[in-house]
Amino acid sequence: MRRNLLPVLALLSGTLFLFLGNGLHGLLLPVRGSAEGYSNEVLGLLGTTWATGFVMGCFFAPKLVMRIGHVRAFSGFVSVIAIISLSTGIIVDQYWWVAVRVLTGFCTAGTSMIVESWLNERATNESRGTIFSFYISITLMGVVAGQMLLPVADSMTTIPFMLCGIFYCLAMLPTTLSTAASPQPLKSVKLDLKSLYRNSPVSCVGILLIGIANGAYGTLGAVFGARAGMSGGTIAVMLSLTIFAGAIMQFPAGRFSDAIDRRYVLAALSSIAALAAVLLVVLQPEATPLVIALVVLYGAAANALYPIAVAHANDFATADDFVKVSGGLLLLFGIGTIIGPTVGGPVMTALGPHALFAVTALAHIALTAYALRRTRIRAAIPAGHRGNVPSIPVAGSPVSTPESLRLDPRAAPLRGQPGENETPDSTT
Repeated sequence: MRRNLLPVLALLSGTLFLFLGNGLHGLLLPVRGSAEGYSNEVLGLLGTTWATGFVMGCFFAPKLVMRIGHVRAFSGFVSVIAIISLSTGIIVDQYWWVAVRVLTGFCTAGTSMIVESWLNERATNESRGTIFSFYISITLMGVVAGQMLLPVADSMTTIPFMLCGIFYCLAMLPTTLSTAASPQPLKSVKLDLKSLYRNSPVSCVGILLIGIANGAYGTLGAVFGARAGMSGGTIAVMLSLTIFAGAIMQFPAGRFSDAIDRRYVLAALSSIAALAAVLLVVLQPEATPLVIALVVLYGAAANALYPIAVAHANDFATADDFVKVSGGLLLLFGIGTIIGPTVGGPVMTALGPHALFAVTALAHIALTAYALRRTRIRAAIPAGHRGNVPSIPVAGSPVSTPESLRLDPRAAPLRGQPGENETPDSTT
């Protein structure tokens, strides 16, 4: 137990520092860019290029890891991210920022896949549910804590960028100094859109729409706050509360979706998110508490959609297909996050900052309508035939990679892991 636990704790501590840096840098760039007078289109491209790099990393990073090894690749990826975060504080130029975000997204995918494959190597069928939950919790806590650090230093100085560099360097230490053996080589994920759509049209279309909405808000939410006159600290609180609300909502939403047709839960949550977004567009409230309240309501509903859509797809698949199906949906989510900011930026320029929520509202209205339409075409699987593994919250963002899906308890049983078919003495 001690042999398996200590390396996992080291990896999780490194993951915490990694996402502290990601949370701070991801919020710092749009806030600083808005203060510098960058256009909404350029600020939207910060998210578009990052998501593009992340999707590319899911495809091509495994080949690099197989060539040079996990430890060297992890150190290399994090070093590049640290260099980029520091350089964006030195070179305050919109074109430079947009260009290097592709590399940041690619390297983030690589680092996440390495950590997740390492956790998979240490997990058993009995422990991976706990490890998976801790991993998801740490990524969320890291992002939120990083965002909350924005008011610590003036975003118009280089200090916040230096803090990002420090966090990334700290993230390297646990993995670099660990004596644990490297895990098995990473595996590339193949995307089969036809198979995905045949398996679950609602999940296939829904995940793309969820990616568009979450990508638009995730990238341009800070820009909306800045254009609406909020301070950096208020923006950080708003975005952090949105994540917290989504994390809390996943538990009751997941339980509810286990009891009834998940498509009705998707439609209900999508309609709530659409309603909150429409109110923001129509009312355009000036009172900050009301704005934050509506945005938090939006985030609670919108951020609970992703895991339910994944669970619905796997209602029609076997345990052996979980990684393939969910991996394809994850990449579709990434494609959606490329589209969302690209559309959201010009819309905000043309119609004002609140128009960001018009983009998300249209996506959620489309999801509501499509989910309800599909309930009349295809019968739901009875709750008792969905398997005995309950819905488990999944981070509804592209920080998850196909490697994390192998750690999810809903996947097929692990094979050849320590602790399987072994006597207690055989591990010594």
